[in-house]
Order: sequence, then C-alpha cells, then structure tokens
Amino acid sequence: MTALFTPLALRAVTLPNRVALAPMCQYSAGPDGLPTQWHLVHLGTRAAGGAGLVLTEATAVVPEGRISPQDTGLWSGAHVDAWRPVTSFVAAQGAVPAVQLAHAGFKASTYRPWAPRRGGVPDAEGGWTPVGPGDEPFVADYRRPAALDEAGIAEVVEAFAAAAGRAVDAGFRAVEIHAAHGYLLHEFLSPLTNRRTDGWGGDRAGRMRLTLAVARAVRATVGEDVPVLARISATDWVDGGWTVEDSVVLAGELARAGVDLVDCSSGGASPDASVPVGPGYQVPLAARIRREAGVATGAVGLIVEPEQAEQIVATGAADLVLLGRELLRDPYWPHRAAAKLGAAPSWPSQYLRAT
Repeated sequence: MTALFTPLALRAVTLPNRVALAPMCQYSAGPDGLPTQWHLVHLGTRAAGGAGLVLTEATAVVPEGRISPQDTGLWSGAHVDAWRPVTSFVAAQGAVPAVQLAHAGFKASTYRPWAPRRGGVPDAEGGWTPVGPGDEPFVADYRRPAALDEAGIAEVVEAFAAAAGRAVDAGFRAVEIHAAHGYLLHEFLSPLTNRRTDGWGGDRAGRMRLTLAVARAVRATVGEDVPVLARISATDWVDGGWTVEDSVVLAGELARAGVDLVDCSSGGASPDASVPVGPGYQVPLAARIRREAGVATGAVGLIVEPEQAEQIVATGAADLVLLGRELLRDPYWPHRAAAKLGAAPSWPSQYLRAT
C-alpha cells in the first residue's frame, strides 16, 4: 500500500485516500446561487474517479459573499435541498463530500472569467456593493466596498456558522473555511488589505481575530464529529504582507479553535505579488506549517504526477494532496495513480471492462 492510498482519519470521518479535489469555481449557478446539474456531474465524476475528498467550489455564506453572480451559495433552505442530490451521489461513490464556505469580501460582484467584460458587475446586471475591512477596492475596476462595522462583522461570523449547519443538513461530511486568495477572511489577515485601527486590525492578533472567530463558531455549530478544514494563503508573496511565519502562528491558533487540517495555498491579497510558480511550489509552505504548528496540512498547486503526490505524503510534507487542474484534465487520475503506484484502484463496477 502506498502512502497516497492509505486512509486519513479526521475526527469521525475517514477519507479512503489522501487525494482531494481542490475547490475550483465553476461560475455555473443561477442568480439565486443554487447548484445545477453541472455541479452534480462535475463533482460526481471526480468522486467516481477515485478522489477521497471532494470539495465544492467557494460557496457563499451570504448573497453578497459571492465572487460572481454565478457562484453557488448555502444561505437558505433551498440551497440545502439543491445540494442534497450532489452530496448523496458523491458519497455513494465512496468519496467524502465537503463544502468550502466562503465570503469574497471586496473581490465580490465581479464578472466570471469568460464574460466579455472584466471588473465589477453593476447593479443593473445583477451586481451589488461588496464589503471589506475598509473602503478601498482591490483594483481600480472592481467595485468600491463598504467597510464592515461591528454589527457587520458579527453578521459575517453568524453567516459562516449558519451555513456550516446547513452544510451538515445537506449531507456534507466536512466543511472548509475559505481564508485565502484575497477574499474576506484573508483581507482581514493581511496587513496589505487590513488597515483598521480597532480590535479587528492593527497587530497580527487583531488581524487574526475574525478568522479565529469564524473557526470557533463553525466548530461549535457542526459539533465534535465533523471535520473542519481551513484554506489559507500561507504567504502573500509581497514584502510587508502576510508571511509563512504568520501562518505558522495562525495554524496553531486554528487548531486550538477546532480546525483539523490547514489547506495551504498562497497569494491573492495583492495584484503585485511575485509568485514562484512551478511544480509543487506551495508544498514547502504546507511542510513548514505541519512541522512547526503541529497540525495536519494539505498541499496544493501544480501537483501533477502520481510519484510527486506520493512523495509529498510519504515524506510527511503534507497529509493530503489537493489537485485542481490535473483533475479537470483527468477525472480518473486517482484510479490511474493507484495502479501506477501499485495500489488497488477502486474503479466503479460499470467501468471494470476498461481496466
């Protein structure tokens, strides 16, 4: 048995292997944020393909938390009902269905990538006023946000908690808190985007306060058996920004707040970041956080080859690998990887004739 294809126990849930579908926005929901048949097929195919953990795209906890008007949400009972067929099918294939709960902050109300226009979506086209730690937009062509006050921050925490409860009702067996990529929680974490002088800004402890409040609220809502993950940007890749040293501290605090695994991505707080993109370029971040914070981690970012993924897990650099583009190219990558590494692929019975 290879390391990549050994189970991973997280609280009362056991992943059948260490391969996860990374959250990837599909921009294919309706204006009400309900998942569609696209989501059933997209997520269900990766479950049938052998991924042990299947994570949804960034799923907004409130309507104004969507990146685009076409993002999925989980802010009502209608969303619970719409997600149930998806989670049921994913679980029936032997995978663990999980949702990434998100709030886009000042990156909200933007056009989806293939739209003919870029930047902020106006009200007349279904857009809205985003919110953030301050009132400065991310870039010039994004909408100017409204700065959150104390009441607004409390509503954000409650919205994450309420969405986590709905996630469990919808059949998700794990939840991930999105605190990366320049979205709301990361906006509060990074000194590049949080210039507040109240208790939600200032020093690192103040800037971490919102993310930790969300983590505690989500844990209290889902109970002791449901795994809680957190995706972070482990570094901003900008001088004067959030650093991996900051992330080690944050990861330790997240673990104390009830988070079971830290999913280590990077960047997103600044358009001026210089990111050293290359095969496995974020793996050292996951390895350092795992080693120094003493928390399980996930590695993500240009993980392509089975041997590469196996080495990450076997050497203890991370406990889980999250694949994005490679699973878009080949939904059955986990089965092929298992065969290549000498493990037993768990092909669906319907596909055995092709093996």
